[in-house]
Amino acid sequence: MPKTGARGFGTAPQLHNPRLSNKAERIETPVSAADFLLSPAVQKIMQVLYAAPDQPFSADELARQTRQAPGEAGQTIEHLVKSGILARQKAAAEQPDTVKLDRSFVFYGELRSIALKSFAAAEPVRAMLRSKFKDSVVRAFVLGEDADNVIELLIVHGAVTPDETAMTTACKKLSKALHRHLQVHVISVARFNGLADHDTLAAKLASASAFEIIAPGDTKAQLPAERLGLLQSAKKKLAALSLAQHRRESR
Repeated sequence: MPKTGARGFGTAPQLHNPRLSNKAERIETPVSAADFLLSPAVQKIMQVLYAAPDQPFSADELARQTRQAPGEAGQTIEHLVKSGILARQKAAAEQPDTVKLDRSFVFYGELRSIALKSFAAAEPVRAMLRSKFKDSVVRAFVLGEDADNVIELLIVHGAVTPDETAMTTACKKLSKALHRHLQVHVISVARFNGLADHDTLAAKLASASAFEIIAPGDTKAQLPAERLGLLQSAKKKLAALSLAQHRRESR
């Protein structure tokens, strides 16, 4: 189930990290990025199938999990079988036939990537963060998915740290809707800006599978107030004292 990673509590005025800004692709999706390719009915079924790509499903199971009428689900499944996206499997006597993703389909990888960058992860995660954590989340990334189909997320917060219980509850609810487990890292702006090349998160951000789903300015979250360094603070106080001394001597 969803896990929250280490939280950082340091502050930093900046959010843009030049060293990392080009490592994760930005995904712009004002509407579903997959709508022009896949109908809503197809997206619902593909979301379930990509969560368990090697598991066979009967038409009734897919209809139930996607909350579609059996007839509508059946028509969509038949279309996907004819297109080569799904492979039909004959069942034993008195058992319903099943279907599962055909990994030999020529565009299997491309369709899976489209799903991850739209209806299967990016869009629902973005919508959840913008609605429930718009005052705290300033940046968010999908880092990719592992061999167990777990989706990994990186969430960067600003001046306000998201409530851990609320974040865990929201991620669990989203996990159930996506039919996927989520691994979630929540870090501060300071921690994000301080990521070094050897850091595991920095390496994941630099990978081809990572992409940004919330960029600076996409939410109402504010950055932490700037804190002056000790040397800067001392210089500022010394200047103020010198000015006061000069004014006294001028009288």
